Amino acid sequence: MTHYVHPRAARRWLTAAALVASALPAAQAAGYPEHPVTVVVPYPPGGGADIFGRAIANALQPGLKQTVLVENKPGAGGNIGMAYVARAKADGYTLGLGTIGTQTINQFLYSNMAFDPERDLVPIALVSTTPNVIAVSAKSPYKTVADVIKAAKQSPDKKLTYASPGIGSSVHLTGAYFESMAGVTMLHVPFKGTSASLPAVAGGQVDLLFDNLPGALAQIKDGNLVRGVAVTSGQRDPSVPNLPTVAESGLPGFDVTAWFALYAPRNTPAPVVKQLIDAARSGLQSQALATNFATMGAKPGTLFGDDLAAFERDERKKWGGLIKDKGITAQ
Repeated sequence: MTHYVHPRAARRWLTAAALVASALPAAQAAGYPEHPVTVVVPYPPGGGADIFGRAIANALQPGLKQTVLVENKPGAGGNIGMAYVARAKADGYTLGLGTIGTQTINQFLYSNMAFDPERDLVPIALVSTTPNVIAVSAKSPYKTVADVIKAAKQSPDKKLTYASPGIGSSVHLTGAYFESMAGVTMLHVPFKGTSASLPAVAGGQVDLLFDNLPGALAQIKDGNLVRGVAVTSGQRDPSVPNLPTVAESGLPGFDVTAWFALYAPRNTPAPVVKQLIDAARSGLQSQALATNFATMGAKPGTLFGDDLAAFERDERKKWGGLIKDKGITAQ
């Protein structure tokens, strides 16, 4: 049997249905989070990304009133972990700790990226910024940036080697930027994280270590295995005040800062995104966190949501140009 529905009644029904539908995300956000949230770190344990992934996980907990776990999913310069986040259910329970590499560098290196960092991920919060650092074995004859440049120019047939935590990381690009600024050519030796690259440099198998400062800071301060040469930021870092900058060591204008940021999958409900931004903002404003970051050579981030997205676009222009000029590809 066919039932006749008066047009006015039909309009009322459709209006009511639309109101219910529009209220669903808000209703979902009202109960969020009902169980633990996971932050995926796309690099191995022990490096800078892992440190800041665990830091933001802890910082989110008071605002979310829920446990926030960390899961490491390394590989392909961070692409594997962030692709996993991009494909995750957009409900706010799976987040990713993106980096300058995964969000603004890799797309210019890899032809088969499984996700689009701008389209498939929603920026939540800039977690931290930190210099990179150049270090050598404690037994190395190179004590300054000038020593490194001189050695690189003296033996072009036997290239100096430099280790990084992986192709496409900000550390790798810092090395490439150093080559460009110094007018030298070195051999990049990628490792799967700081836990592998640092021992290789300490043992003398590789000449130089380029790394995020937090990942190598403890060993640099100890001094028994590796020795710091310079930091890559424009100013000296308070955590290692005696370590000069690359700029003051002979390459004026050299200024590279790594960064780490939190993301959610595309189509995460706006109320959930707002809740995550609010929790991150509150957590990152903690004086205890700022003090802790300072001991690691880092600063808490101050960009959220759309402001972080705008910052990313500028970074893509910078690093995309360098990669094109140097002809760098992911082997």
